[in-house]
Amino acid sequence: MRTVVSAIPRGVKDGFEYGEIPWQRFPHFYGSGEEIPGLLATLASKDAEAAGRALWQLWTDLHHQGSTIAVGALTVPFLLRIAATGSPGLRAETLCLVASIGRCQHHGDGSRECLLAVSEDPLLMEGTTECPVDWTIQAARDAITSDLHLLFPLLLDPDPAVRSATAFVMAEATGDIPHVSSALHRGLATEDDPVVQVSLILAIAQVAREHHDEHAHAWARHLWSDPGRPPQIRIGAALAWLCLADDPVPDELRTLLTDPSTSQHNDLLQRVPWLSPVDSHNGLRRCLHDMLTPHIPWTSA
Repeated sequence: MRTVVSAIPRGVKDGFEYGEIPWQRFPHFYGSGEEIPGLLATLASKDAEAAGRALWQLWTDLHHQGSTIAVGALTVPFLLRIAATGSPGLRAETLCLVASIGRCQHHGDGSRECLLAVSEDPLLMEGTTECPVDWTIQAARDAITSDLHLLFPLLLDPDPAVRSATAFVMAEATGDIPHVSSALHRGLATEDDPVVQVSLILAIAQVAREHHDEHAHAWARHLWSDPGRPPQIRIGAALAWLCLADDPVPDELRTLLTDPSTSQHNDLLQRVPWLSPVDSHNGLRRCLHDMLTPHIPWTSA
C-alpha cells in the first residue's frame, strides 16, 4: 500500500482520475474497494444531501469500530482535495476521516502514552487483507505530507471546526516538520476559539513528541503553569505536557486538573478531535482519569 499510494501521479490526484487507481485489489470492511470511487465522486458533487450520505458511508467502510484499513490510504489524496474544494459544510468531517485513517485506534485509551500516539503495533494485521495496519497508517501519513500545500490554507478557514480538524490532520505529517510546526504555532498565537486552541496545542505536542523536539516539554509547562492564561489553554497544555513528559505529575498540575472547574470544560472540549475517539461523551474526563489515576478502573458515572 505504501508503494501504491506513493506512486499515484499528481495529475491523477488533481484530476480525480479514479480509474487509474487499483481499488479492486483492496477491499474495505464491508465489501469491495471498487465501491469507493463512486462514494468519493458523490462526496465531491454539488448535491449536499447525497454528499453527506456518501461521507457517512465512507466513515462506515473505512473506519469500522475505530480501525483503519488499507484501501483508506488510497482515498487520502482525494479526500484532501474534496475537503479543499468541496462542500464547506462537510469539510471538517472529511478532514477528520483523513486523520482517522492515518492513526491508530484510541477507543477507551486516553493515557499519557497513547493520546498522541499515531503508529500501530507492527504485529497487528488487518483482518481482510492480512497487511500490517501500521503500513496503512504510514501510507496515509505520507499522502498527507505530499499534500500539505492543501492544508496550510485551511488553518485560516472561517469555520472553527475546519481549523481544528486541519490541525488534527497536519499533526500526522512525516516531513516538512519545521514548516508544519511553525504554521501550528502561528495559528495558536492568533486563535480565539477554545476548541481550536486546544487542538493546535495537541497538534504541536504530537509533532514535537514524534520528532523529539527537546524544547516542547518546557513550552507546554510554561503554558499550563501560567494562571493568566485562559483555562482551555492551560488544560490543553496540561494534556500536552503529560504526553510529552515522563516525570511524575507535579502537585501544581494535579491541583489544576482535579479542580471541579476543569471538569466543567468536558462538554465544550468534546469537540477537540483527539478527545472524542477516547470517549464519545466524556473525552476530557476520561483522559484526566487515565493520566492522573491509571490504576483505578474508569467509570463514566
